[in-house]
Amino acid sequence: MKQVKLIALVLVTICLLAVPFAWSQGGNPPASTKESGATSGQGMTAAEQTGKSSGGNVEQQINTLTDQVVQALLKGDTSFFEKYYADDAMIIRGGDQYTKAKEIELFKSGAHKFEAYDVHKREIHTYGDTAVANMEASAKGLVNGHPFSGDYYVTRVWVKQKGNWKLVLYQVTPIAGAAHQ
Repeated sequence: MKQVKLIALVLVTICLLAVPFAWSQGGNPPASTKESGATSGQGMTAAEQTGKSSGGNVEQQINTLTDQVVQALLKGDTSFFEKYYADDAMIIRGGDQYTKAKEIELFKSGAHKFEAYDVHKREIHTYGDTAVANMEASAKGLVNGHPFSGDYYVTRVWVKQKGNWKLVLYQVTPIAGAAHQ
C-alpha cells in the first residue's frame, strides 16, 4: 500500500510540475519570469497583493506571498497556512509528505520549527492562473522533530482559486553536496 501511495505521489508531482512546462512549449510563453536575489520579509501584505483583480501583477503577488511564506515558517504562523494553503495542498519536505492539516499540526506542536530561512535565488513563471516559484534557499530548524540545516531547492506551485492565490504544492529538495543533518 505504501508503494502505491508513493507511486501516486510521484505521478501527481510530475503532473503538477510538467503541465506548466508543457503549456509553455505550445508557443504561449510565461506571462513573466524573474530572478531575484531578494531575501524574505519585504513588500506589501498578502491581503494587499491578492485582491481579486488588483494589487499588482502576478509576479509581484507571488513574490510577496513567497516572502510571507518564509515569515510564516519562521514565526510558526499557522493562520497563514490556514488562509493560503489549498485544502488539498501537498507539502513534501525531509523525505516526508504532509497534508495542510498535518503541516499545521506539526507547527502547532513544535515538531516543525524554523530558526533561519534565507532565499538566495528566486525565479517565478506564470501560466494564467498558475504560478511556479523556484528558489534556492538556506534553512535551519526542526522538521518532524529532527534537526536540519543546509541549502535547498524549493518549489511552490500556486493556483488562483475563486480570485485568491492558494499554495497547492510545496516541495523541498536538498542541494547535492550541501551540508545537511
